[in-house]
Amino acid sequence: MPIAIIQARMSSSRLPGKVLLDLGGQPMLVRVVERTRRARSLRRVVVATTTDPGDDPIAELCAARGYDCYRGSLFDVLDRYYQAAGTYCAGTVVRITADCPVMDAEVVDATVTALQFAGADFAASRFPPPWGRTYPIGLDVEVATFAALERAWKEADRPHQREHVMPYLYEDMQPDGDPFPHPDFPLTHATLTPWKSPRGFRIIRLDHDPDYGRYRWTVDTPADLEALRRIYANFGNRDDFSWRNVVALYRARPELAAINATVQHKSLYDVDERV
Repeated sequence: MPIAIIQARMSSSRLPGKVLLDLGGQPMLVRVVERTRRARSLRRVVVATTTDPGDDPIAELCAARGYDCYRGSLFDVLDRYYQAAGTYCAGTVVRITADCPVMDAEVVDATVTALQFAGADFAASRFPPPWGRTYPIGLDVEVATFAALERAWKEADRPHQREHVMPYLYEDMQPDGDPFPHPDFPLTHATLTPWKSPRGFRIIRLDHDPDYGRYRWTVDTPADLEALRRIYANFGNRDDFSWRNVVALYRARPELAAINATVQHKSLYDVDERV
């Protein structure tokens, strides 16, 4: 079964220390781990942080909570993923980031299933521009076979490919057929869209109808943090709500979406200038 690897570090460029900031009475990283662990498709959930001493608090939290933790490169996140995947004998790797505290097990399971149904090398619930997305920012799930990840690790040589882990698999991809529903697919209102990269990787994007790609549920700025704190407060600071519950909340209270609506999401080619 696949393992999920959640990347986390304290030295975020826009909101330092964000992964351990309080979110309804728990560190944000705890929210992400616990929500991810509910996915039935996963064998294990691993936090992948760095060997930098500044990330000792993350390792300490993992030890206190009993979370699996791997420590690797600070800026070469692709290497960190590859080494963590090898350490935990992953046949399939699920990439999740620690700034997505409404991560949903349903979307994790659906993206893993999409990879398996299509016999693909890589599947995702979204791609960065220009390819678009139909799931909210913050439900970002990427799934790759270990073989595909290993090839990326060996061949990727550009800074954004190393920092963002998976771009080598899907850069310059083109449509490879029409979107299709699958009769046995577990997620309603979802279709699978096939793509193919010039490097030969078979790719599937999970798409949702209706399109909710306008919503932003990730934490990269103080405004994002305020929006997510409002979401958690609405649900009594529990974490047993679903992403569909949040959609219903935003429909009922559109002012919540306005809190961080002007935040500019980072592009595929943005890299940490400290490298």
